[in-house]
Amino acid sequence: MLNSNSYNILVTGSNGQVGSEIKELSKNYPYNFFFTDRLNIDITNKDDVRDFCQKNSINVIINCAAYTAVDKAESDIENADLVNRKAVKKLSIIAKELNIKLIHISTDYVFDGKNFKPYVEEYKTNPQSVYGRSKLEGELEMINVNPLNSIIIRTSWVYSYYGNNFVKTMLRLGKEKEELGVIFDQVGTPTYAKHLALTILDIIPQIENSKVEIYNYSNEGVLSWYDFAKEIMELGNLNCKVKPIETFQYPTPAKRPHFSLLNKKKIKEKFNIEIPYYKDGLIDCLKRLDVIK
Repeated sequence: MLNSNSYNILVTGSNGQVGSEIKELSKNYPYNFFFTDRLNIDITNKDDVRDFCQKNSINVIINCAAYTAVDKAESDIENADLVNRKAVKKLSIIAKELNIKLIHISTDYVFDGKNFKPYVEEYKTNPQSVYGRSKLEGELEMINVNPLNSIIIRTSWVYSYYGNNFVKTMLRLGKEKEELGVIFDQVGTPTYAKHLALTILDIIPQIENSKVEIYNYSNEGVLSWYDFAKEIMELGNLNCKVKPIETFQYPTPAKRPHFSLLNKKKIKEKFNIEIPYYKDGLIDCLKRLDVIK
């Protein structure tokens, strides 16, 4: 195993929610980080990425880059495929060639959401949207190439201090509106990007496997989007009344999973980690946003 001081880590998509949290946390780790986004490295260009990795002796890639505009993907199939499948295949090939550890972030949207108990990693996938399909196809490309010591982390309902997300949208609408309808028949768990970023950085030295392993990660707890919105309004001391509505009352181009609870037993046991309760993440995020003291 490499000494942790000799980890040269390439973080792609570093301006996204998880990438930004990794950037902020990086000062607490004895690793050398290279933060990139589409402006300074094109992950769809294999030669660019290979050259960068060789020049900087990269031995870990954390792929936070993704096409995440879920509804837009329904009509922008080519670009979703380019980033979520083709780029992942290229990163996997480079990781295999150069013996680089690859950590790739995927999604609960690879499932159809028709389950009635938390999804384990081995459960049958059946994506219901272009976004979900493109993310699953990226996973399959990575598994097929099979770079050594590499993992896929599936996560759900990501929010953060950074970027646009559900928490920030609720805070904005909570100030603007007296009443708001939020979906109550989609159930899952929010993931605070900072907690996911911490987990990724903590487990890097322990990742050793000959076949690509898939792990689930979200915060602990079970709730609907309605419950989550209520919590945000209450903690944010906003007077906006939140009403429960059904999915059909808020139609979107992409179909969302009705049930996307992830079973985290595998990642907790393998890496001996504790996962924080969702409300602890929400409180931390709201403090950072100066919503609560």
